[in-house]
Amino acid sequence: MNENIKKLQAIIDESDNIVFFGGAGVSTESGIPDFRSVDGLYNKEWDYPPEEILSRDFFFRDTAEFYRFYRAKLLPTGIKPNKAHLKLAELEAAGKLKAVVTQNIDNLHQEAGSKVVYQLHGTTSRNYCLQCHAFYDDKFIVETGEKGEKIPHCKKCGGIVKPDVVLYQEGLDDKTVEGAIQAIANADTLIIGGTSLNVYPAASFIRYFQGKHLVMINKSVTPQDAYCELVIHEPIGEVLGQITVSA
Repeated sequence: MNENIKKLQAIIDESDNIVFFGGAGVSTESGIPDFRSVDGLYNKEWDYPPEEILSRDFFFRDTAEFYRFYRAKLLPTGIKPNKAHLKLAELEAAGKLKAVVTQNIDNLHQEAGSKVVYQLHGTTSRNYCLQCHAFYDDKFIVETGEKGEKIPHCKKCGGIVKPDVVLYQEGLDDKTVEGAIQAIANADTLIIGGTSLNVYPAASFIRYFQGKHLVMINKSVTPQDAYCELVIHEPIGEVLGQITVSA
């Protein structure tokens, strides 16, 4: 165990109100591509730029093409929680971690066992009919695509089903934002992991932290590094995987 891991262990051991703020780097270790990395979605060839496809206007203008991209890139199969997800769930179960605030739209934190998760950009696991608001899970979206249905339609009324994810041109959910900010403001330790802090307004939420320990775990340098007590430039799963949890 190197010195940085020992320092992180000591911080976690003395803390009892930890909040984790995470980004795409948490999920890439499970095999979900990062939108903005060199090998991410923003550097893959497509008919349109991904940021255009994932916009509200594009969804209503070309729903079939939206779903062709969405199913292929945002609903990967066989993805499992990694060491970071599992360790955070373990910390919550031990009473140390009070909340996960994530920019990711996958459901890996919940699958790992985390209970208090604020998904700032929504989630692929919730989908609703635009007409009657009937609920559908992500499996429904996948299965309709496998059946050759380019656009998923509601079984009850025939309306178009839309993912409950925050697209470009859409605002964040007020209740989720309020919960995330309150959790960060009350924390004694804020661990930021797997994010370059370039996505706003989500990245701005860390300014509400007034606690004792601010930790950054990210493979690359971030604008927040200089303000952190501890900075570890290593994969988040490898780092958290070395932590021992005690109540």
